[in-house]
Amino acid sequence: MDPLILLIGAAAILMIMGAGVALLTGGRTDVEDRLDQYVGAGGTTAAIAIDQPQQRKDTQVADRLDRAIEGRGFTQGIRIRIAKADAKLRVSEYIAIQFLSALALGAVVYYFLGNNAIFTTLAAIFGLFIPRIYLSSAAKRRMRAFDNQLSDTLNLWVNALRSGYSVLQAMEAIATELPPPVSVEFERVVQEVRLGLGVPQALYNMLRRVPSDDLDLVITAVNIQREVGGNLAEVLDTISFTIRERVRIKGEIRTLTAQGRLSGWIISLLPIGLALVLLLINPGYMGQLFENAKPFLFGIPCGWIVVGVGLVMMTIGIIIIQRIVDIEV
Repeated sequence: MDPLILLIGAAAILMIMGAGVALLTGGRTDVEDRLDQYVGAGGTTAAIAIDQPQQRKDTQVADRLDRAIEGRGFTQGIRIRIAKADAKLRVSEYIAIQFLSALALGAVVYYFLGNNAIFTTLAAIFGLFIPRIYLSSAAKRRMRAFDNQLSDTLNLWVNALRSGYSVLQAMEAIATELPPPVSVEFERVVQEVRLGLGVPQALYNMLRRVPSDDLDLVITAVNIQREVGGNLAEVLDTISFTIRERVRIKGEIRTLTAQGRLSGWIISLLPIGLALVLLLINPGYMGQLFENAKPFLFGIPCGWIVVGVGLVMMTIGIIIIQRIVDIEV
């Protein structure tokens, strides 16, 4: 059977199953409606209450589907990845994007390579991981920006504490004065505390969204100060100096290893780019690597073995280079 038809059929079956689960699950609870009035993005409570019926009508199916898959184990990792990247996505939307990405990439490979079930299937499998790769990249950029802002955050926190602010008031000042992503994370902490969550738990939730070693050190200092007392401003000032030095050293290391990292990616990806160019210029010449024809080795076409060995060796090279240039501070 045509692999493209199989992909389209599988996507259609998944969409039908998702719609059926959504229709069989219940509606929103009163507790969720009341919480949305406080944690909704922007606007006053009255404005949120006015727009709520229309918003609930527009997102009812997505809400039901999210609750239907909420208890599944695989969704926990997806929620953590979305939170780390601060992506405005639901779990159901992320899964839908994954399958659409797999379908699109599989269709493109099928169009260029013809009726080749193996490469179409491999392309579809790789398409499933494209959203995950994007979220991981976005989370790394966000983590780097957060670490770069953490020193200024601690300076503002120390000055606020020395001015007589409480810990929560100092966090409110950080949420107001500093740019994202620091302001967004501390605003979430303040909102969670206002909704009744303890400060240690709210800070732990922030650490789960932004798993930074420097932030872990800060949160540990805050929790110890809440339990045994002490001069929190002096402790945070010392931590701020340590973090500034660590950020400076990390920046120097990234500068010194930039050429090695770029060379590794260029050398590793150059064969793939050259193969694609040759495939477009002379499909018949490059197509011999992908044909299911003689000679065979262990029942597998030699062209497939050559392509597979090349991809494996390039992957190993990328991993080794990344390990070499990844210097811990």
